[in-house]
Amino acid sequence: MSRLSRLAQLAARVVADPQAQVPSPCVSICVMNPVTGWCEGCLRSLAEIGDWAHADDAAKRQVWRTIGKRILITENAA
Repeated sequence: MSRLSRLAQLAARVVADPQAQVPSPCVSICVMNPVTGWCEGCLRSLAEIGDWAHADDAAKRQVWRTIGKRILITENAA
């Protein structure tokens, strides 16, 4: 299973379960794509990464929704 497939599955689970603690999407591949401005590992922007520690669960779930959309964009571009 590819890294993006695993990230997509986790994103779907996190968004679908509003009761669970929201995990970080970080996979320790911290390289920013100069074209998209997203981390190659977790597909977050620098602002999203920086805000994560102080965000509430609703904001974190919104980031996961955004990651899900970015996965589709990334897969369609490949």
